[in-house]
Amino acid sequence: MNIHEYQGKEILKSFGVPIQEGIVAETPEEAVEAAKKLQEQTGTGWWVVKAQIHAGGRGKGGGVKLAKSLDEVKELAEKIIGMTLVTHQTGPEGKLVRKVLIAQDVYYPGESEPSEFYMSVLLNRATGRNIIMYSTEGGMDIEAVAENTPHLIFKEEVDPATGILPFQARRIAFNLGLSGQAFKSMVKFVTALYNAYDKTDSSLFEINPVLKTSDDKVIAVDAKVNLDDNALYRHPDYAAMRDLNEEDPAEIEASKNNLNFVKLDGNVGCMVNGAGLAMATMDIIKLSGGDPANFLDVGGSASAETVEAGLKIILEEENVKAILINIFGGIVRCDRVANGVVEAYKKIGEIKVPIIVRLQGTNAEEGKKVIDESGLKVYSAITLKEAADLVHEVLN
Repeated sequence: MNIHEYQGKEILKSFGVPIQEGIVAETPEEAVEAAKKLQEQTGTGWWVVKAQIHAGGRGKGGGVKLAKSLDEVKELAEKIIGMTLVTHQTGPEGKLVRKVLIAQDVYYPGESEPSEFYMSVLLNRATGRNIIMYSTEGGMDIEAVAENTPHLIFKEEVDPATGILPFQARRIAFNLGLSGQAFKSMVKFVTALYNAYDKTDSSLFEINPVLKTSDDKVIAVDAKVNLDDNALYRHPDYAAMRDLNEEDPAEIEASKNNLNFVKLDGNVGCMVNGAGLAMATMDIIKLSGGDPANFLDVGGSASAETVEAGLKIILEEENVKAILINIFGGIVRCDRVANGVVEAYKKIGEIKVPIIVRLQGTNAEEGKKVIDESGLKVYSAITLKEAADLVHEVLN
């Protein structure tokens, strides 16, 4: 589950990670009041107005601006709140900005020049260990850094049994070229950041940039946090941070019905039981000349209700020209799934796109018979090749 920058910073602060202080606002008037309050708390005379959407590249898209007066805070908030912000991560359709974060200015003059770093914590699935990835090239797209200057990206693997060890935090600070008080500040920052990632059951903490201020403090200026959905039952306070406005309506509807759904851009909808089979089904669709319109896993108990819910979600997409239902009857019987498909078809009403149902496993022949004798615009298949041939046929 993705959360907003201001929410990520709240989590970081609760674990002792120094942050750029800020207050969220949903109207220009609230933005001005937030700026006044922030000035009282931190002494800042300038403010950063930051659009709050679940996407990176906000600054390049015009969603992050510096205000040097309260009038500018209001003016910028009026422009940003309500705008459709387009970044490289939102796609051309962009995202509507509903709130802004009014943050303190942390790039103040001092004894040394401020420095920006990149840092993230995530799981290295190849080794089963957490990894801290960091670079001196903060404030830039890490993908561009990795492509053009890969030698500037460092990695520190952490054994989950021990957590981050002091020498590892010191090595990170050393590789970033820090010394003196800035070195000590970075060691504390890295340790607190890793602990925050670990204790919150997150799948990603990305701070870009991590700022060394002119007086050698180290703070998180941004925060991209992805919480593991499977662990949210342990963190109801984090689950409450979910912003449905930032999610695709189809994915929200799927989650209500306990369906694993990801929207794609193709023309063939697919419904499968099992993630591995879903990947294979998407390959089948590609080989047959189509493109997957979604990833939809109904899990091990494909009932009439879940089939109906899945079909409705797939049919919401206008670009869907055919639907492939690929079920392996292990836990669930194929004839039960077939009856569910027929029942769902009749409940939904007229379905204009052809549906191919491939059943294999327990009672597959009985399931095929149910489909063939239904009298509906549903085609049955037993093998993967039959399913692929039928998809090709209906698309052409």
